[in-house]
Amino acid sequence: MIRTVKTKLPKESLFQKELMMSALKQAIINLNPLVMIKNIVMFIVEVGAIITTFLTIHDMLLGTNFLFNLQITLWLWFTVIFANFAESLAEIQGKARSESLKKTREVLAKKLDENGKIIEIPASKLKKGDIVLVEEKDIIPMDGDIIEGKALIDESPVTGESTPVIRESGGDRCGVVGGTKVLSGKIKVKITVDPEESFVNRMIKMVESAEREKTPNEKALEVLLIGLTITFIAVVGTLPAFASYMGVATTIPVLISLLVCLMPTTIGALLPAIGIAGMNRLLKHNVIALSGRAIEAAGDVDVMLLDKTGTITHGSRKATEFIPLNNVRKSDLVWASLLASLADETPEGKSIVELAKKELNIRHDIKVPPTAKFIPFTPETRMSGVNIGNRKIRKGAIDAVKEFVLKNGGYLPEDEIDKIVKEISSRGETPILVADDHRALGIIRLEDVIKKGVKDKLSLMKKMGIKTIMITGDNPITAKAIAKKVGVDDFIANAKPETKLKIVEKYESKEERHIVAMIGDGTNDAPALAKADVAIAMSSGTSAAKEAANMVDLDSTPSKIIKVVEVGKEILITRGAMTTFSVTNDVAKYFAILPAIFSHKYPELAVLNIMGLTTPASAVLSAVIFNAIIIPLLIPLALRGVRLRPGLSPSQMLIRNILIYGVGGLIAPFVGIKLIDILLVSLGLGG
Repeated sequence: MIRTVKTKLPKESLFQKELMMSALKQAIINLNPLVMIKNIVMFIVEVGAIITTFLTIHDMLLGTNFLFNLQITLWLWFTVIFANFAESLAEIQGKARSESLKKTREVLAKKLDENGKIIEIPASKLKKGDIVLVEEKDIIPMDGDIIEGKALIDESPVTGESTPVIRESGGDRCGVVGGTKVLSGKIKVKITVDPEESFVNRMIKMVESAEREKTPNEKALEVLLIGLTITFIAVVGTLPAFASYMGVATTIPVLISLLVCLMPTTIGALLPAIGIAGMNRLLKHNVIALSGRAIEAAGDVDVMLLDKTGTITHGSRKATEFIPLNNVRKSDLVWASLLASLADETPEGKSIVELAKKELNIRHDIKVPPTAKFIPFTPETRMSGVNIGNRKIRKGAIDAVKEFVLKNGGYLPEDEIDKIVKEISSRGETPILVADDHRALGIIRLEDVIKKGVKDKLSLMKKMGIKTIMITGDNPITAKAIAKKVGVDDFIANAKPETKLKIVEKYESKEERHIVAMIGDGTNDAPALAKADVAIAMSSGTSAAKEAANMVDLDSTPSKIIKVVEVGKEILITRGAMTTFSVTNDVAKYFAILPAIFSHKYPELAVLNIMGLTTPASAVLSAVIFNAIIIPLLIPLALRGVRLRPGLSPSQMLIRNILIYGVGGLIAPFVGIKLIDILLVSLGLGG
């Protein structure tokens, strides 16, 4: 029995000392203006902090009272550092995983040259199309497809899951990922990517949030924040002239304090962290997002296309029975099925060989006639087989083999075949028709096994307003039975690769305007995956599927799409909640600072001092301090995200968040600023 150690990263607390210190150090390093300018809102706060710093130093050199300006300066710097700290904390969480992934690339590869000779080279020197030999205890050097052999593979370095999996040539379970380890067996792998395009490299690039590309919604929100900031700069810039006309003196530190408190600094500080944290939350669920845009789109998904085999059901169907037609000996059917499947490397084909040998009591390998020419399965023909001399044996989809028999001038007992097919299909199993030239011999029963938990997850999708459509190459009766068992909203049978692509294009068209998510694991899913808004490939699938997708599920379980959709929706909800909180905060801080500026000259304006703040200086300081400390207080929420409540409709969620974050954002500053004012005055720091 093979045992492996689970290498999943330990769960990290936000308040872990080492994590906090690393984030704080990075936050200080990121004070570099060339880094800060990427976040315009916080860059302006930093410029304000620099100006007040010089003014404070100036006052110190002149020997005048500098305590007020010093406090303003310190809290402005804290505001910038806290903003950087939020982003750094989110980045460091992902980089811990990134470092462990980088170690998986440092291996030697046994490359096979044109003569089959082994040449050991670094994995980084491999290129697309190279063939490598991977033996027991070897690390697979790069992504590829198994072209020969079968192996038990430990994928824990990438997926974190300790249970080893079987990968073999042929079918949709031939894909292997660089950095995983062969526990037993010997395989030849054809490299399907160049080093910089490998799955692990793309994971590292996306995990290291410095490389994270901003999503369209994020960019749009940044434009809004910049617009608001420019507006407030204009307002504050004209205030000195207005104040002078009113006979009120204003100082630069007070004006900068007013600008910083009125700008949307809260959402400006937390916006980058929200996006990065969303990717990290997906990573915790073993889903790698290769595109930030895809995570965002997942929040708006309303149509889900699910490939049946490998997603709803396990990818390997198993032959369970040979059913001969009338006047056909069972042994003839079994022998024909065996010969037609000898070169079939798919799990179904191998199960047919295994069952046939058991039926015929054969315990040795079958010798293939030298004149045999094997016909591989293709999605277009939907059948495979072998030609031995003038004899043509075929097995495959019912209608495809029927057409083959009729083209060869044969006769079909339609009623008998249809009766058997109906019985098998009605149970959600798959019938395979076998023919020998012009003669139909019988049917092979293949059993589909539905993946655990899929039905419950699909039910939850329906509650979230997502339409689920199962796509399969099976006949309509089988497809209907499976669809009924798992509870999908609709199904499409007899689907070919181009069918899946057409369905995606249909729902994404200008007429339909749906956001479509597609899940798949096979090469034939690649075109549809490439077209879909949210494309999730199974890690156990082929390299073509993973290259076409913008997300990869390392656990290869279709139910994971629920988590993807939840995280996508949570990112959008969190951004909206934080923006609402930030704007309503600004309204409250307006009532703290503006009365403080004018009330000492015009006592009648003291009525605007709703908070009852003690002095103009304590009012300004209290607002600036609250503006700074609210950022770290909201970091846990920004990183965790506002939780999605599946039981609530979108409109109910909107109302709930307005009440919590809108009204809460309005009330919190009134309470917080007043408490800070009391504390400052009691400490003698209120001016």
